Amino acid sequence: MPRENSKPGLSEAIKTKRKLQEPPLFRVIMHNDHYTTMEFVVEVLLAVFHLPEQEATLIMLDIHKKGQGQCGVFTYDIAMSKISRVHDLANENGFPLRCSCEPA
Repeated sequence: MPRENSKPGLSEAIKTKRKLQEPPLFRVIMHNDHYTTMEFVVEVLLAVFHLPEQEATLIMLDIHKKGQGQCGVFTYDIAMSKISRVHDLANENGFPLRCSCEPA
């Protein structure tokens, strides 16, 4: 006669369920330089971060006036992917535009 409890049931799965943790988040920061045009910064914010044009313009002004601006908050992998895309676009267009990330 087979054992009734040879396979864990739903009640056992619920009892052993582990609490899942949310992944840590990171701020993507874009840094000012004296060569990248304001128009290009807005284009990058629109293309990479999918921001509305008005918000992209406000972030660009922060970058210009304060030296840096926050582009968004993402998980580490997404933040690094967006930073890489920004650097690729900047290099393709001959600009030294740079981004970094920091824990949120």
